Amino acid sequence: MTGKSSVHVERLVWRGGMTRSAREVAVEAAVAFVYDGGAEAVMMATPADLHDFAVGFSLNEGVIASADDIVELGVVEVARGIELRMTLRQGDRERVMARRRLRAGPAGCGLCGIESIGAALRPLPRVQAGVSVGVDEIIHAMRSMRGQQTLNARTHAVHAAGFYRPDAGLVAIREDVGRHNALDKLAGALARTGEKASGGAVLLTSRVSVELVQKTAVMGASVLAAVSAPTALALEEAEAAGITVVGIVRDDGLEVFTHPERVLTQEGARAR
Repeated sequence: MTGKSSVHVERLVWRGGMTRSAREVAVEAAVAFVYDGGAEAVMMATPADLHDFAVGFSLNEGVIASADDIVELGVVEVARGIELRMTLRQGDRERVMARRRLRAGPAGCGLCGIESIGAALRPLPRVQAGVSVGVDEIIHAMRSMRGQQTLNARTHAVHAAGFYRPDAGLVAIREDVGRHNALDKLAGALARTGEKASGGAVLLTSRVSVELVQKTAVMGASVLAAVSAPTALALEEAEAAGITVVGIVRDDGLEVFTHPERVLTQEGARAR
């Protein structure tokens, strides 16, 4: 199961007549995050780039402060799923145990181990100045990412998160059936290679919800661009965190919702 992101299935196709053929579909599996023997969360995810997923999820959920806080990481197939078994440094282990004792019950996707509204909408770190990006750069970066979504090209069923750096172009992309998972995998990929998210922009193939803004803020990226629109709460949180949100990115344009000073027009002027 691990590393297998798609399978072929038989299907009937109606296109003016009925035919039988095979289609490639995305794999979805239960992935458990296990810290020092205790399960913290279970996510439905594409079972690929799992080391990135383990690190990125742990960082974005505040379980660890850096990738080095995970002393050991094993990917283990179990009945009907996969366990990401992590051994943490002593201080992180104690924090996870305290968090587990406080948790009243299972939590939903994206807000694992959260039991109050205050914890779900915790104050976000304010991002630093970050980078400036041109309108054409954002459009070109999103177009480039479409060309690198190899799993989605085969299955038409997964989201992607990418990282664009003005001096290097699209430097990383991760795909998953879950948009939160794709961003966690991207965060892990950057952390494992020492790439600073503050040096570029995060790109998404989904709508911008508040959890994605929260993860972007934890990553330290100052620009978040997506093909779809943001929610009102996402914009409220992005404004407070200092994040530039760009939405509805199409080949013919885009829309800037918060902190427009980082977006440069074709003439080089800053958006207002």
